[in-house]
Amino acid sequence: MKAFTVCEGIAAPLMRDNIDTDMIVRVERIAQLGRGQFAPWAFEMARYQADGAEDRSFILNQPPFRDAQILLSGANFGCGSSREMAVWALEEFGIRCVIAQSFGDIFYANCLQNGLLPIRLDGAQIESLAKPALIGERLRVDLRTRTIQAPGIDQIAFDFPDDRREALLEGIDEIDQTMKLNARILAFQRNDAVTRPWVYVQR
Repeated sequence: MKAFTVCEGIAAPLMRDNIDTDMIVRVERIAQLGRGQFAPWAFEMARYQADGAEDRSFILNQPPFRDAQILLSGANFGCGSSREMAVWALEEFGIRCVIAQSFGDIFYANCLQNGLLPIRLDGAQIESLAKPALIGERLRVDLRTRTIQAPGIDQIAFDFPDDRREALLEGIDEIDQTMKLNARILAFQRNDAVTRPWVYVQR
């Protein structure tokens, strides 16, 4: 997966609560498409009108937000059914970071497995970021220092678990993290085979 260190770019304020995974990508698209094909269908129900034309009132259809790399939102972002494709759709659209008050648990975990940074902030902090974002100012999210910067506001620090931070900085998923411990795992198995030989199939 892609490593995440710093993301500096346009932030789209999509200030709604309870944006579920079906809004991010419809279940019909999951059955039809493969990875790398979801970008046109991210937020399909909000981006397009019934005739297929873009809905200009939707923020991701407006310049400069159609090039957003950061998404600002409300509570319970990514709730609903479990679908990793929702994260794929955001990533393929160009989103590298979602800043929200809270996340659906499975969506949050899927972000971490795909190099998309989910940040939890309180509502007042998100509102403060939305003000410069709305006039096209760029935000800077630095995972190394766990800080967010935007013109005209004080730097915001965010909490993020050390182990998850290191994995994103290195661009490794849970399998890669396990493989980093391979020497310790093999040493344990060798020792365990001596102390508990009955556990192991004899060849």
